[in-house]
Amino acid sequence: MIRSRSHRLSKPKREPRQGSLARCTLVATLVFIEVLCFEKTDSAALMNYKTTHYKQYAFIQLNNSFTEFYCLDDLYTAESRWNPKAKNGSHYGIPQGNSKWLRKADPLQQIDWGIKYNKERYGSMCKALQHFKIKGWH
Repeated sequence: MIRSRSHRLSKPKREPRQGSLARCTLVATLVFIEVLCFEKTDSAALMNYKTTHYKQYAFIQLNNSFTEFYCLDDLYTAESRWNPKAKNGSHYGIPQGNSKWLRKADPLQQIDWGIKYNKERYGSMCKALQHFKIKGWH
């Protein structure tokens, strides 16, 4: 009987691993994939939830004014990315105010402080944003 050339070049079939080593390898791979895929997603979702919560609070404090909120959002995103632990020199918190009190204040107090500051100094959030765009600070 003559064997075909393709038959001689084919690789021998390997039997699948059996036993505890194969199961251990499979479990370790699945755990590794879960840690990579889901661990970061959960922490990112948690951080996103906090930022969303801060933005909703600011919107309510601005009497549901979309115009004022969009200006404040642009301003705080540029200054701190809505991070209550942000620090730039002697400036702290979400509004990046020059007050050591902001370092210890909770995020909602920081937002209240920033809105009050912008209203008293500039008259509105949009005027504060306009000043920030021209001068690079507010």
